[in-house]
Formats: sequence, C-alpha cells, structure tokens
Amino acid sequence: MAKKPAKTDPPQVDVVIVNFNAGDMLARTVACLQAQTLDNFHAIIIDNASSDDSLEKLSLDDPRFEIIKLDENTGFARGNNIGIAKGIAPWITCLNPDAFAEPGWLEALLRQAKSDPNIVMAGSTQIMADDHSLLDGAGDLYAPFGFAWRGLYHRPIDRLPETGEVFGPCAAAALYRRDAFEAVNGFDEDFFCYHEDVDLAFRLRLAGGTAVQVREAIVYHVGSGITGAESPFAVYHGTRNRIWTFFKNMPLVPLILLTPAHLGLSVLFLIRALFKRRAGPTWRGMVDGLVGLPGLAPKRRVVQQTRKLSSLAILRAMTWSPIRFLSRDADVRPSADT
Repeated sequence: MAKKPAKTDPPQVDVVIVNFNAGDMLARTVACLQAQTLDNFHAIIIDNASSDDSLEKLSLDDPRFEIIKLDENTGFARGNNIGIAKGIAPWITCLNPDAFAEPGWLEALLRQAKSDPNIVMAGSTQIMADDHSLLDGAGDLYAPFGFAWRGLYHRPIDRLPETGEVFGPCAAAALYRRDAFEAVNGFDEDFFCYHEDVDLAFRLRLAGGTAVQVREAIVYHVGSGITGAESPFAVYHGTRNRIWTFFKNMPLVPLILLTPAHLGLSVLFLIRALFKRRAGPTWRGMVDGLVGLPGLAPKRRVVQQTRKLSSLAILRAMTWSPIRFLSRDADVRPSADT
C-alpha cells in the first residue's frame, strides 16, 4: 500500500475500525480508506485479539494509520470506545472491517454533517457488497414500541431516498461529532455488540442532536461478515440489547404506555423464532434482557435527568407506521439544509 506524506495539520476525522478475524476484508477496507478524497484523517485499527492473519495482510506503511492490539475480544462497543479515546479529531467515524468505501465517502459525510450545527451523527448509503443492485441499509429507524430496523435492508437500490433526516445511522459506516459522543459517554460497553448504534442514536437524540442520512456517502457492506446475521450469537445479543435500549432510554410516560406493546411483540417474535430454529438464543436474549433491567437503573437515571428533548419530540422522531416496520422501509425525512 502506498505511503502518504505525513500531515502537519490536526486530522479532521478519526476513523476507528474494530477488527476481529476479518481476513482479507480488512485489507480491502484499509485500501478504500487510503483512496479517500478527504485524506486528512487519523485511522485507528483496534484488533480484538484476532486469531487470523488479517493484520499481517495489511503491509501497512502509512503514518495516518495506527494499530492497537488488544489481549481479548472486547466487542464492537468497547473496541470503538477505546479507539475513539485515542483520537483528538472533532469528528469520529466508525467503519466496519467489511465495509468498502467509495473515494468520496468520508468527504460527503463530513460536508453534510457540518451543514447544520444540530447534526451530531451522519449515516452512509450501504450497498450489498456481493450484489450492487441491493441496499444493505439507508439509516436506522426506531418504532415507539421499542423495535429498530435498518431501512431498505435487501431492497432494490432504485428505492434509495435523497439525503435527509433519519432517527440514527448504522454504525457500520457512521460519523459522530466528538463532543456530542463524549457527552453521552459513547457506546454502552455492556451491549458488547449489536443494537449499540441504535442505543447511542437514542441517547444523542434525547440530548438534542439530530441525524442525517447521506445519499452520496457510499459504502459496500458485506454485512455480518464475521459473526453471521442469523447466528445464535447475533440473535441473542440483538434480542437482549433491544430490550435494554427501550427500557433505558424511553421517557417514563411513553415507557409505561408502550411497554405492553413491546412485550407483546417480543412474544410474537419468540413464536416466529420457533419456526426459524432461533428460539433458543431468542429466549435467552429475552430472559437476560429482562433480568438485567434492575442493573440499568443508574444508566437510565443519567439519561433521563440529562435529556433535553421532550417526550413528544422524541416520539415524533420515531417511525409510527406499521407498514414501514413490516416492510423494512426507510424513513428519511426532508430537512431545510438538504
């Protein structure tokens, strides 16, 4: 890989890549990052005790890149927090080691994020790496009954919406403003991985920030290229963390009103899991999620005492349409600056 000249100016963006046995994909992710039109960045690769040769395949000779090897697999949430703490740039980007960015990706994200002082997070257009006619996602949506989904997952690319406001970005390729990220204490490390980006977006929203989904910021994403989208590991953590996100962040009155719907839908998802042979990890995720609720009390107290957004305002940012939920549709809303 070509070596870039050392930059004398402070980086505009810290790019954090959390690697765990990504194989050849990591080298491709890094190569795409080196080809960015915005080259004033600092990239921090956090290796979560990989047992493969993904790091050795890099042959990296670029002063903008730093590799930090950890002694254990700390998960996506803590791995990103460690990497972000090593940086100093005013903007932070999380990039999965199976996400391959087009050259203008980083520049498009930063340009749009800077267009409005209320924007504290920005999401990318994610296209399936193995089929460019399909989207991997166009922003994270959140329903008031406590379920999230990635908009337009596995839907035709011609349905891609224009740039606009979204509930939150998918952290496979997302930009965050550092001061806002640090003010809400970053990713919740108890989540380990899965749904931690939705939880973070919820807290950033409650703190008064907004999110933008950037059509021109394009990455090609393998998607669960390491853990597997339907693996017991993914199902368990996704189920548990969904429960934690809802009960930690939802303001009190809507929490009381919407909890029956959340629990009822959770039971329906468990029944559906029986037919997909995922009942075991789904059940364990539900049990551990509910058993862990008392431990969430201190975190919930902080979130609710420091939030700036009213209950009505956060509910307006959510997606109420059951049709959008069932069809995994996007909900990208026009904004004055887009």
